[in-house]
Amino acid sequence: MHLDIHLGEWIQNYGYLTYFILFAIIFVETGVVIWPFLPGDSLLFAVGAISANGSLNIFIAYLLLTVAALLGDNCNYWIGRFFGPKVFGKFLSKKYMDDTHQFYEKHGVLAVVIAQFAPIIRTFAPFVAGVGKMTYSKFAILNLIGVLSWTTLFLGAGYFFGNLDFVKQNFHYVIFGIIGVSLIPFALQVLKGLMGSSKTAKKAPAKKKK
Repeated sequence: MHLDIHLGEWIQNYGYLTYFILFAIIFVETGVVIWPFLPGDSLLFAVGAISANGSLNIFIAYLLLTVAALLGDNCNYWIGRFFGPKVFGKFLSKKYMDDTHQFYEKHGVLAVVIAQFAPIIRTFAPFVAGVGKMTYSKFAILNLIGVLSWTTLFLGAGYFFGNLDFVKQNFHYVIFGIIGVSLIPFALQVLKGLMGSSKTAKKAPAKKKK
């Protein structure tokens, strides 16, 4: 909730090693499926805000955190692809695996790009894409679009708005707001999918009683 304060302390205590710490956090948050609760959106916003006053270089931060997210997502994908079926194959049917593959092939934008903006879901999406054996070239392109959009939006928002007096005085509320806004695109897509399924079910002809 007070990442701006903690970042300032890290910079004072560790200097340039702060970049490594930030890189590691984003890499683990996106690349290790068991650590979905590390800060992502809020950390990017805080980094952008503290970069605006010269404590960090925004261009170095942008490059490093973008690379960290790309490496993390790709690592997560391949972990899911190689180890997912071995770990979950005993519990999941082949039909489920095939359905997962078809979903990711058909709804790649929802599954990869939009999921990048949703906390927790962002960590699981690449892993499940790997488990479902989504075509890697498609995953790589959509993941690149998602990560570039994600880091640009949140680092940019922090850089340009993070040092406004209102934001600094209410930083913890802003963090809650960021988390809430991050979930909106994914929630809308899920709602749209549910509504589409409901309409399809209503249009389906009723079975005749024998």
